Amino acid sequence: MTTLSFDEQGVDVVYEGTEFRLEKALIEDAVEKQYPDVTDHEVLQMVEKEPTLSGEPRRIGDIIH
Repeated sequence: MTTLSFDEQGVDVVYEGTEFRLEKALIEDAVEKQYPDVTDHEVLQMVEKEPTLSGEPRRIGDIIH
């Protein structure tokens, strides 16, 4: 299971027991959107090859505010 923890500067990720951070600029470059407009599903797709996406995607801007 992958855990994503969002804040204003990026995302802390725990993937298969490994913890790392995706910085805001890296995420914006990868999805070509402003950070608040990126969804949790898009970040999960950056981390996992074939993620199981459930529920509605949520914008990071809505998650952190």
